[in-house]
Formats: sequence, structure tokens, C-alpha cells
Amino acid sequence: MKTDITNRGDIEKLVNSFYEKVLNEPSIAFFFTEIVPVNWEQHLPVMYDFWENILFYTGGYDGNPMAKHKDIHKKCPMRMEHFQKWLILFTETVDQLFEGEKAELAKQRATSIATVMQIKMFS
Repeated sequence: MKTDITNRGDIEKLVNSFYEKVLNEPSIAFFFTEIVPVNWEQHLPVMYDFWENILFYTGGYDGNPMAKHKDIHKKCPMRMEHFQKWLILFTETVDQLFEGEKAELAKQRATSIATVMQIKMFS
């Protein structure tokens, strides 16, 4: 039986599983491997902080994801399909690992983030 997302360990499991899928998805992996080669030792803790703040309001994240994604977009334009694939993979990962209020919130927030980024990138 699946449980809800309840702590940072769950967030780490979610983020790690999600990025494993991303890196195996050719339609978006190249953003992380070629366009902006990611230092995973640095990036993953930032993503843990980001999602922990999103779900538990910890205040542990102070970055600017919109600015970072705009910089990536300048190097290699992102398309709606990229955001859709990101969202599909994220939702699948949440659904495979968790169920409950925070799991639903994670999917809702991911949808909101993807929507806002698309609006700001493409308008």
C-alpha cells in the first residue's frame, strides 16, 4: 500500500525517481545533459529544498526557477511538448510512489508551475 508524502525522505525519493525518468526520456533529457549539463550533487539538494518548501512551507528554498528556465529557453527554446512531457513524468512518478493529500498537492503544484512557466515563456 502506498503512503502519502510525509517528510524530506519521501521528497528525496520522489525527486530522485523523477529525474531518473527524465534522464531516460530523450525528448527532454538533453536539456539536463547537453544544454545545461547538470551537476547532480548540487542540483538534487536544491530540488529537495524546492519541493519540501512547496509541500511543507519550510522556507528552505530561495531560488528563482523562472529566471533559470528563461536562461535555458534562450539557449534552446522550450516547447509546450517539453513541459507536457515533464508534467506527465512527474505525475506518473508521484502516482507510482505515493497517494494522499500531499501527493495530490504535489501534482497540482507541478501543473501550476508548468502552466505559469509556459505563460511566461511563450507570451
